[in-house]
Amino acid sequence: MRVVTLVLIALLALVQYPLWWGNGGWLSVHDLEQQLIDQQRKNNESKARNDRLAGEVEDLQTGTAAIEERARFELGMVKNDEVFVQFVKPSQAAPSAPGPAVSGSTRGTVSSAPLSVVPEPPARGRARRESHRH
Repeated sequence: MRVVTLVLIALLALVQYPLWWGNGGWLSVHDLEQQLIDQQRKNNESKARNDRLAGEVEDLQTGTAAIEERARFELGMVKNDEVFVQFVKPSQAAPSAPGPAVSGSTRGTVSSAPLSVVPEPPARGRARRESHRH
């Protein structure tokens, strides 16, 4: 009787081993499910990025507003009748003067003259109105 019990326990262990640790067992299924969740998250992030880029491409192909925005913010361009003014806080250092004149612009060359820094004007509006009430 004792031998039969030991043989049955050994057979049970042999049957259970592939179920838990074998190829396609519970542990490998859990690992695959985790990999699937990670891949779905990456796919969703990539889809959102692709949608954003597709919208940007459409804006660039159909209108001039997106092109103008890129020219202003990425290339620092201004229109012919505009004046570029940059406000800085008094605690910030003034931007350094650009180097020698740079060519390659479609509008001519950039001056190497030093920039004049205009301090930020005092805030108007609510703070000023509230001081008049008291």
